[in-house]
Amino acid sequence: MSDPFTEHKKLVIIGAGFGGIGMAARLVQSGERDFVLLEKSDGVGGTWWVNRYPGCACDVPSHLYSFSFAPNPNWSRRFAPRHEIQAYLEQCVRQFNLNGHLHLNRAVRTLRWDDRHRHWQIADQHGQTITADFVISAIGGLSRPGWPDIPGMQSFGGQVIHSQLWHGEDLKNQRVAVIGTGASAVQFVPQIAHEAKQLTIFQRTPNWILPRPDQAISSARKKRFARWPWLQKLARFGIWLIAECRVPGLMWSNRLAWGHRLLARRHLRRQIPNPELRKKLTPDYAIGCKRVLLSSDYYPALMRTNVELIDTPIACIEPDAVVDASGRRHTIDMLILATGFRATEPVPRGMIIGRDDQDLHQTWREGPQAYRGTNVTGFPNLFMLLGPNTALGHNSVVVMIEAQIDYTLKALEYMQQNQLVSMDIQPEAQRRYNDRLQRKLARSVWNTGSCGSWYLHPQSGLNTTLWPGFTWQYRWLMRRFRWKDFEFDSEF
Repeated sequence: MSDPFTEHKKLVIIGAGFGGIGMAARLVQSGERDFVLLEKSDGVGGTWWVNRYPGCACDVPSHLYSFSFAPNPNWSRRFAPRHEIQAYLEQCVRQFNLNGHLHLNRAVRTLRWDDRHRHWQIADQHGQTITADFVISAIGGLSRPGWPDIPGMQSFGGQVIHSQLWHGEDLKNQRVAVIGTGASAVQFVPQIAHEAKQLTIFQRTPNWILPRPDQAISSARKKRFARWPWLQKLARFGIWLIAECRVPGLMWSNRLAWGHRLLARRHLRRQIPNPELRKKLTPDYAIGCKRVLLSSDYYPALMRTNVELIDTPIACIEPDAVVDASGRRHTIDMLILATGFRATEPVPRGMIIGRDDQDLHQTWREGPQAYRGTNVTGFPNLFMLLGPNTALGHNSVVVMIEAQIDYTLKALEYMQQNQLVSMDIQPEAQRRYNDRLQRKLARSVWNTGSCGSWYLHPQSGLNTTLWPGFTWQYRWLMRRFRWKDFEFDSEF
């Protein structure tokens, strides 16, 4: 393979997950060839390549958690497991002939805007550099593990594993502690409960959990979808429409979520007959305030004789134990952290440097903010996929990614047609957009539901993560490129 890092490219895409692969595929479809796709791992898939803990799967139905322009009629289950999603993205690389553009094991260390030459300078982990007119960041908001700050963590003498960094660890005859009971934990706990000698789970806040209506997809149904693609499109539309119906209970009034609340409580009563344990698992906040989880085997795993749920806060960690606030020592051999990601701090310090040496990490110290979740003032010719306030609490983020990709293509087309060399969102346009966004979020269940969640920025308290509405509203917003909100340079 020739070394691309001595060349200048029109576009550089960072990250080969859904965002990066989707962007690259649509560029190829549009006839663009002057781009590279840089991925830090040694395989494609993004979060679906990195996360390999037992039971890892998607909680969005498979036919909606895939590109509309690259349907897959061969999903094996309603909710696809990790390896199948990753294989789907590999298939997209082959289908759209992206291998010639894809460069693995190329972690980007810095992006620096060169205002004199109106381009970006990109340096990778090997010290090689490339310049590009435009950069599309598809690193995602859940790419940096969140490590808890617990006194004594460094003193622990056993193995410490973050769920994102799982590598097939052997848990047999091990006394294992799990810190965290979020989306990852409810998937892997049932898988490891029968393997560990003793499993102690430390819960800070109980979750609303709905039954997971998973099932295998019959071969007859796969054949019908392959033969008549319109049937699969119809199924995808139906899944999307049902998901959109959850928005009123999240944005208008939580009373409208009574059906989900009733279902979750009945699910808990049926699977946890022990009243004391059931009390520990009963949320005291509005449903939807934190991410609602899907599982039909998490509660039964907690009923096992070798599993104990602790809802007392952790005081400290010792070389061979976790000590809770009551003073009780829980002797363990291994510690598994299911503590999520740094979603409100997605960009490391010193990674993205814009005009006048602005560090994006510092610019976002009070919380990530962008225009339409895609452009940031002071960082010209930079597009973000799944940027601030584009995550969802009810539907598939792939819908949002596709809307951003279409918008980016329109912006690039406008730049080319008008022979423009750089574009930067006006500060006032970005401020107006985010003011409207936060006004809408202020009345949402995520802001008023009496819970603490990773949706809210720890310093400002602002919801810098979620889109406050229907996905069709975002797609409508992104249907055209509003050039009046930008400042342009037409020559050097």
